Amino acid sequence: MDQVLAAMAAEAALGGMDIDFPVYASAGLAPTTPVLLGSGSLDAPVGILGRDPGRFEIHDREPFIGKGGQLIRDGFHRARHGVDCPSKQASVEVGRGVFWCNTVPFKPTGNKAWSMKVKRRFEPHITSLIVDHWTGSDMLTCGNVAFEWFGVADKSLRPQLKAFWTRPDRYEASLEIELRGKTIRLHPLPHPSPLNATWYKNFPALLDARLAELGWS
Repeated sequence: MDQVLAAMAAEAALGGMDIDFPVYASAGLAPTTPVLLGSGSLDAPVGILGRDPGRFEIHDREPFIGKGGQLIRDGFHRARHGVDCPSKQASVEVGRGVFWCNTVPFKPTGNKAWSMKVKRRFEPHITSLIVDHWTGSDMLTCGNVAFEWFGVADKSLRPQLKAFWTRPDRYEASLEIELRGKTIRLHPLPHPSPLNATWYKNFPALLDARLAELGWS
């Protein structure tokens, strides 16, 4: 695991990425500091794959801790305790039983999605993290970028992913794939950003249904 983190830091140090340097500086961190697991667990049966970290994740050194991420943490807390997280500490604690990951573990300037070139650059390291280090097999993906990332990791999966994404029930159905010999079950969700007006209000119910289906508590 340390080797994976070191490799990601080395890639970021090569430059050529529009990393949000001011945010890292305000947090007192080098812009080559990847945000990955935080308080999460490599042994968690359920994982979350998102696009990339934001300002709150950089400052707190904790994945999925901003507004969108809090919706996810609230869902896990509801599954375990019946209510939303009553405090930030509670959201951190419930996150210890989850595997957290991003397609690129660095914050882009303006929160713009990373280019395909950058995603390909970090794909081997993210794939190694998911296949070689995470012991779980059920992955919730947040938004189309995270779902389609598996087609970056293995281009042979692209037709299967593309066809699945056209399904009207994509946020209720699941897709089983093979990634470098590991079976992973993908459970897509919308992106939890408040800017996602179409799905934001429905996100909690969709997440609750997913976690109930997976028996997470």
